[in-house]
Amino acid sequence: MMTHTRYAFVKAAWHADIVDQALEGFCQIIPREQVDVFDVPGAFEMPLMARDLARTGRYGSVACAALVVDGGIYRHDFVAAAVVQGLMQAGLETGVPVLSVSLTPHHYQETEHHTAIFREHFVQKGREAANAALAIGKARAAIG
Repeated sequence: MMTHTRYAFVKAAWHADIVDQALEGFCQIIPREQVDVFDVPGAFEMPLMARDLARTGRYGSVACAALVVDGGIYRHDFVAAAVVQGLMQAGLETGVPVLSVSLTPHHYQETEHHTAIFREHFVQKGREAANAALAIGKARAAIG
């Protein structure tokens, strides 16, 4: 099994001021020059993009970041569940780890306070995703 040194990072455009922080955290662990970044309109588009990126064979893993909030119009929990299921399916179909940094807070309002909390949380979640990418790559190389 080939060890990849490139990683794909997919991020949803909704709430970009918060979601982009996950990339910052990711690149605190994995150097930015090893990360190819792809923007998609929203969380729902991430699984297809992740699958397509994984299929290229260029990446050790694909990390996907989104913030799915309750906008009062649709059941955001169903959307979030569908996205996470789709990301898992993309990884299983391609054999490339697909990591989720997709959060669905129960209570989020677009206030300075909540935005600051979630921006910091996404930095941490980005670091966790990078550590997971490195760990799963190492673990899979050991069986390979």
